[in-house]
Formats: sequence, C-alpha cells, structure tokens
Amino acid sequence: MFYEITDELHEIEVKDIDPEKLTVGCVSSEELQEYGKGFGFDEETIVASQKANPMFRTGVDVHENYTFAELKIVNSDGHEDNLSIYIKHNLLLVVDINDEDDSTVNSFIKALRKYPVSRINEERIVFCCVEALLSDGNMIAEKIRNRLTKMEESIFKGTPGAKFNAELFEQKKKILRYYNYYGQILDITETLEENENEILNEDNLIYIINLTGKVKRLYDDMNLLEDVANHIQDAYATLLDQHMNSTMKVLTVLTTIFFPLTIIVGWYGMNFRYMPELSWRYGYLYVGLLSVLVIIILIIIGKKKKWF
Repeated sequence: MFYEITDELHEIEVKDIDPEKLTVGCVSSEELQEYGKGFGFDEETIVASQKANPMFRTGVDVHENYTFAELKIVNSDGHEDNLSIYIKHNLLLVVDINDEDDSTVNSFIKALRKYPVSRINEERIVFCCVEALLSDGNMIAEKIRNRLTKMEESIFKGTPGAKFNAELFEQKKKILRYYNYYGQILDITETLEENENEILNEDNLIYIINLTGKVKRLYDDMNLLEDVANHIQDAYATLLDQHMNSTMKVLTVLTTIFFPLTIIVGWYGMNFRYMPELSWRYGYLYVGLLSVLVIIILIIIGKKKKWF
C-alpha cells in the first residue's frame, strides 16, 4: 500500500506515484522484488530485504539518492519483527520482511495520522515512524529497573532465592537485547542527521536531531541498567562468599574442638601391653571424662577468642 500526502492522506497504486509528491509505502519483500529497481534501488539492498537478518547492528547504507537500513525490532511483548527502510527524496518505503501480526507496519500507519496533513514533511514522517518504535522504551526500562531493585533488596535481606542467578541472567539478556536494539536505531538516526546524500531538508533536520536525542537517552538507560545488573551480580557473588565463609568457619570451629579427641582416641588405640590405663578399672570412665573436659575447655577458649 502507498499513501500520497498532499492536501490529504489517500491511498494510491504504485503506478500513480508522483516523484514530486510526498509518498509513504508499506510493501512486502515480494513486492519490492517486483518494482524495487523502478525506484532506483540497488540489487544488493533488494536482496538484503528478502531475508530476516539475525543481527541488530547491520549498519546503514548511504547511496547517492537514497538511504537504506535493516531493522530488527523488539516489541514490548518480546517478539521480534524484521523490516527494512528506504528513505528517498519524497519517499519513505517500509519493507515487511517478517512481521506476521503487522504490528510494526500498523504502528507506522498510525504514526502518519499523528499530525495534520498540512504539517507533515518527510523529516517529520521519519520522526513519527521511528518514534513509534520507541513508544514503550521508557516503560520497558522502568520495569527492568524495578525488577533489578527488588533483586538487589533481596540480596541485602539475605533472601535471594534458589532461582536468583537464572533470573538475573534473563534480565541481563533482556538489557543486552534492548541495548543492541536502541544502538541499531541510533546508528540510523545519526546517519540521517549527517544527511550525507542530502535527501533531507536541512531546515527540518531538527526532527532527526530530536529523534537522535530520544534514542540516545534510551540507549544510555540500558547501558546504566547493564552496570546495575553487573553490580547486583557482584553483590550476589559476595553474598555467596559470605555464606561459604560462614560455613567454613563453623566447620573449622568444630574441627578445632573435636580434633583433640582424635588424638586421645589414637593414643589409646595403640594398645601397648604396658599401658596402665588399659588394665585400670576406671580407665574407660577416665578417658570419657577427659574428652568431655577437653571439649569444655576448648569451648571456653573459643568463646573468649570469639570463634563463635
């Protein structure tokens, strides 16, 4: 579908596109193959739009009369869409590579209707469309931040839970995912801001500059959250070390207290013929009382030395 923007927003066919009038289009990969070269697009970019790229940071291609970018989009519900975008003078073309529920394409169409037609220009359309991809950014960052805060609190309370490490790993994976996502969009907006091929109106680049600022803030938010997650991981490792040290301390104290008993048992286990205690009537009671006395003395010493 193509929308021509003049005095009003109305749908047109590809054959009716006027290069002198601002047009926005949403097409499939197959449709791009059919008439992509008619727009002057290189074969390389057309081929790139036929298959979803698994990477985020794919770069931006600046050609003489258009700018091309691949987008891997992370939606608020977690699923991913793949699109590519062509930005040409008086034309913004979105190619649906993998958007089964049309959520991203629909958000672009919705963005077109955000402003009155009389106020729309190409730079503002780019602003609206990309801004639509960032609409949930602050909410997502806040949810991650709140979850990390609760995880940090559980560490200080000493109750992180058995699945703490697995959950922290999931949060870090989510942060990295959005970090790469916003970094990808930042690459695009910064390239458009440079306007190397001069397809955008210099007087209207303020929209792209503002867009870069918005993306940069979300990008920095994810960078900060990554630092917080790393701090929490270090704190959790410290807590585990403390628990381990506490356990080792208990074992050391027990070993210290009962080790002398091992010596006593070993001494009287030698069974030499002329050991007087072996034939003494009260030898067994003597060794038992000696063991208890040694334990009591070591416990008293341990209390004074603050072993426990």
